Amino acid sequence: MKRVLFMLLMAFCASTTIAQTADSVARLDPKLKKTLNNSDQAAYQLALRYNDIAAAKTFLYNLIIRNPDDLRYVELLGTVYYEAGQAMSAALVSMDVLQINDKSVTSLEIAAYSLEQVGALEKSLPYFESLYLLGGDNFSLYKSAFIQYSLKKYQEAMNSVNMLVKNAKPDEKVGFPKSQTENQEVSMKAAALNLKGMIYLDQGSKVEAKAAFEEALSLDPDFGLVKENLAKTN
Repeated sequence: MKRVLFMLLMAFCASTTIAQTADSVARLDPKLKKTLNNSDQAAYQLALRYNDIAAAKTFLYNLIIRNPDDLRYVELLGTVYYEAGQAMSAALVSMDVLQINDKSVTSLEIAAYSLEQVGALEKSLPYFESLYLLGGDNFSLYKSAFIQYSLKKYQEAMNSVNMLVKNAKPDEKVGFPKSQTENQEVSMKAAALNLKGMIYLDQGSKVEAKAAFEEALSLDPDFGLVKENLAKTN
């Protein structure tokens, strides 16, 4: 009971502090506000130049509090968190942006990849799907298909793969690990066909899986992962 009361008290204090801060910002002299903004923006750039990420975030928080309606600073904060490898913080910031502007490509990308990194595949999937719907980016469609496959949403994954096979451009590439120190790039269509074979394989359809893997190899004969998968159909 005491713990609940303590948490409620802390929540009340936090909301009171935010309200007081918002009121103070609203009453801030416009000239002073502009001066403080310019100062924090310059300090933010300097902190980035010297790779002082903690300081850079502090200046961005100042700018966000002083300019609560300007999403640019919140988007920048998400980018800073993401580039610093703080995936969960990056995701939370970006999801806040998307509640206000669901067409922010930068925040969609950060939310999608950050949530994927922390293993929240179910939550990352809608953001990859939105990226594809917004710009027709085939790599986002491939990521959607792979996550759908990983979540065993086989029908959805197959629909996405079939779209990729149909619409993939010849110059689009996907990277795959070839060894611990080496990657290889293959065509998007070959990658999609490999994923198609994996979906069939998971469902026990070895004949269809084999056909998909063989078609992928006809496009990229050195595609190592496909060779491994093809062996599973024998």
